[in-house]
Amino acid sequence: MKKTIFLAFFFLFNISLAHAGAGGHAGHGGGGSGGGASCIKARLGKFTPEHLETATPESEFSFRAFNVQHPDEIEVTIKNQPIDVTFEDKEAFILVKGKLPEAYKNTTVRINIKVNSKISKCDAEGGWLLKVTE
Repeated sequence: MKKTIFLAFFFLFNISLAHAGAGGHAGHGGGGSGGGASCIKARLGKFTPEHLETATPESEFSFRAFNVQHPDEIEVTIKNQPIDVTFEDKEAFILVKGKLPEAYKNTTVRINIKVNSKISKCDAEGGWLLKVTE
């Protein structure tokens, strides 16, 4: 009797393990955990002017934001000050444009970019440095 109960338990245990492993990445989230939400992390690129280039106050800068659902998810700052930017939806990406503030002269600034998605694991940050002359 004990042997029959042990074999039945062993058999059921093995079936449950096989079933759990049959789902591919069972228990690993597979790109979306916590309620099935998934995302593709935003990517930032094509910074103009390029990293460490020289620019003048009030000159224009731009970058591309890929995999961003809404432009209002994008936040741009320089030295912790919000920067007004414009957005152009180019279907494959969002072109973001802004101007360097007049106040920054003869210094190096970092244009900081944050993409605040509705799903926090999909948030992205980036940026680049510019040398601002007079």
